[in-house]
Amino acid sequence: MTPETEADLAEIIKTADGPLRVIGGGTRPIGGVSNGVRLSTSALRGIELYEPGALTLVARAGTPLEEVEAALAREGQRLAFEPMDHRGLLGTAGTPTIGGVVAANVSGPRRVQVGACRDFLLGVRFVDGAGRIVKNGGRVMKNVTGYDLVKLMAGSYGTLGVLTEVALKVLPAPPSAATIALHGLDDAQAVRALSQALGSPFEISGAAHLPGKATLLRIEGFAASVAYRAGRLAALLAPFGAAEVEDDPDAVAATWRDIRDVAAFHGRGGDVWRLSVKPSDAPGIVAALRGVEALYDWGGGLVWLLAPPGHGHAIRKAVDAKGGHATRVRGAWPEAFHPLPAPVAALQAGLRKRFDPRGLLNPGLMARV
Repeated sequence: MTPETEADLAEIIKTADGPLRVIGGGTRPIGGVSNGVRLSTSALRGIELYEPGALTLVARAGTPLEEVEAALAREGQRLAFEPMDHRGLLGTAGTPTIGGVVAANVSGPRRVQVGACRDFLLGVRFVDGAGRIVKNGGRVMKNVTGYDLVKLMAGSYGTLGVLTEVALKVLPAPPSAATIALHGLDDAQAVRALSQALGSPFEISGAAHLPGKATLLRIEGFAASVAYRAGRLAALLAPFGAAEVEDDPDAVAATWRDIRDVAAFHGRGGDVWRLSVKPSDAPGIVAALRGVEALYDWGGGLVWLLAPPGHGHAIRKAVDAKGGHATRVRGAWPEAFHPLPAPVAALQAGLRKRFDPRGLLNPGLMARV
């Protein structure tokens, strides 16, 4: 089913007599797959409002992400949270949608500087599991009444409601950028270098480590500022080795697009895991696992793993010992999302019962498969 209006969507959910498998562009099949009837938001598309001067954009949930980004680029603006394209990693087709980005709270390397997708979400419209149309938030960064359903919907993967419209804060795109690269660092040295850079006043907008290849930092802004900060950062990191500076716009963009989309794992066999851990714990966790390949982002706070099948238990055990989270993004391990502590699980179950009392929306997506 592919409703073309919000009212049609509400009627479909209100009269549904069984589970619904909610999807946007179908590019991020993470988690358990429901056996419900396919319900796509792809026809709910179009930019409803764009005010460059107010740094505000409102779009229907099924609007292709590339359409949103193209409209922003024409005005010299962008989605600052740099959403990832999962297609290469997951081997999917389809077209990423802005609603899918919000539903999964998809955020890229720039999160270390500006925050996540949910931090730029101003307002939402959605249809809950009872077929009710709900609106929360607004079109400015101010919301002081009622429940903050805006933040709640970001990362809910369609289990609380089906998004129909999102309002986002956007930011100007900087005119210049540079990548500062260090070579020859092991994982622990790299994380220390990244942490030192992130703790500096030089406004780092990307901090990644590709083991065996390079340790990378990104700076963005006006050309003179980028050149000055790159020089100062190279001097600050001199104890870790000589730094190389790349300021060609196409080369910088390509490097960070590959990091954002985890291009190093594209077209390769094995399971893919996404770890959220304390940066200083990340090298030890990776070292404790046999036969895995890692890519570090967010200064080490985000670790992508390419692992042989069957490593799920060891990965979860290593991450649990440090109080982190491990999500199976690709592969056959039965539990995609990290098990929640009992109090949090009870809170989650209560929210689902409140917003989806009949259990229609993506049942099983966050459970064992």
